[in-house]
Amino acid sequence: LSVTSVEDPVIMSKIRQNLREKHARHIADLRAYYDSEIQSLKQKLEASHKTASGFCNLCVRNRCDQLDAALNEASARIKALENKNNMLEKQVADWRERFYAVNNTSKVLQERIEEMRTNNKEKDNTISRLKSRLKDLEEAFEKAYKLSDNKNTRLKEENKMFQNLLGEYESLGKEHERVKDTLNTTENKLLDANTQISDLKRTISKLEAQLKQVEHENTLKLRH
Repeated sequence: LSVTSVEDPVIMSKIRQNLREKHARHIADLRAYYDSEIQSLKQKLEASHKTASGFCNLCVRNRCDQLDAALNEASARIKALENKNNMLEKQVADWRERFYAVNNTSKVLQERIEEMRTNNKEKDNTISRLKSRLKDLEEAFEKAYKLSDNKNTRLKEENKMFQNLLGEYESLGKEHERVKDTLNTTENKLLDANTQISDLKRTISKLEAQLKQVEHENTLKLRH
């Protein structure tokens, strides 16, 4: 198994279905084997009532009891391993859901960062244009100030325009700083989300290794 396989629910569903079918076949084979042995011994036991001594009958009964006990023990072990498999599958599904949630959050944060960067770039361009306009107005204001006193009205109007533009520039500068702070905060959240994704991937890999070990143990016990 790989992280890609874990992310694909179709592959995981097929794997679980194959495991269940394999367990069912092993259990059926074991039951058929033990049932055949028990049936054979019962037939021998019935035949021994006519031909063998009481000691042979006791041996056959003991053998039947041993096979019954072995069948019950094997069934119990298989049931325990199936329960453990189901528990590990639930854990893998839970971690996979958490991985998807964190991954989606990371994508959303990345999109927001890109959007904020675009807006920040646009505001930077706007600030640059305002700076250029402010410089032009300053030059015009200096030229107008050097003219005669008869142009005082025009100077007042230009001064008012200059003050308004200066206020707009300062407002955009403050907003620009706030956007930068928000961008830094969002980037930190993205780093935390990426760290959490890495932790979840390592946890999923551990769970996959544990599941593989349990399947191997299950196969060995089924063969036993």
